[in-house]
Amino acid sequence: MGSRFRASAPLTDDWQHFRFTVADGIATVTLDRPEKLNPLTFESYADLRDLVLQLPYRDDVRVLVLRGEGKGFCAGGDVNEIIGELIRMRPRELMAFTKMTGDLIRAMREVAVPIIAGIQGIAAGAGSVLALASDFRIVTTSARFAFLFTKVGLSGGDMGAAYLLPRVVGAGRATQLLMLGDTIDAETADRYGLVSELVPDDGLDAAVDRLAHRLAEGPTLAYAQTKALITRELDMSLPGAMELDAMTQALLMTTGDHAEFHAAFNERRPPRWTGT
Repeated sequence: MGSRFRASAPLTDDWQHFRFTVADGIATVTLDRPEKLNPLTFESYADLRDLVLQLPYRDDVRVLVLRGEGKGFCAGGDVNEIIGELIRMRPRELMAFTKMTGDLIRAMREVAVPIIAGIQGIAAGAGSVLALASDFRIVTTSARFAFLFTKVGLSGGDMGAAYLLPRVVGAGRATQLLMLGDTIDAETADRYGLVSELVPDDGLDAAVDRLAHRLAEGPTLAYAQTKALITRELDMSLPGAMELDAMTQALLMTTGDHAEFHAAFNERRPPRWTGT
């Protein structure tokens, strides 16, 4: 299950602050405090960060799915368990916390594994940024998003939101969402470009499962490099991006999956992808 490049450090399967399962190459994290709409705590932030950082060293995970149990995806940081503690902390502790939350989002964007967020009900505050940092957002028609940081007296640019959101919905919409912090419904989020797939309320499980299996069974190395290029080229010049594209494509032309496509095409059969 583990990579030889991890050496002595063990992988973790017993996560204490959310449910974690792996089946058919699909890892699923389920935030499981439905009575409070699955808020994040210091511990669940840390566990999420550590889990995402471990994914490259597992050979049994090709896709990560983020879900919330019950009526909501994630209502953000727990008001009392996080905010109530933060107002009593000194600057050193506060910086450690804010850096930790940023480390989670950066890890999500840099990990080679595609991430799907399946969103029902509310995705608010940190929950909305978890959704934003995912590669795909499958959203039910009754879902809602709220980047509500200014409504608690903080900057809307939390956890990388001011970097990521303009690149998804444009600077004008991002200004509106991050500065005002208003809740938007799924139809509005879809119109803004925040939604990958809009599904009926009773269709979320099937849609997430369908996409997760498609990604897990597809050319995973090609997917990983595509994600890496999208992430890295956001801040690159066009000549630099073209050079990185050329080098990446030349490398992928040497892979087994590329040769398998050619063989499958000539044999008139579906490719058997191996991610090698």
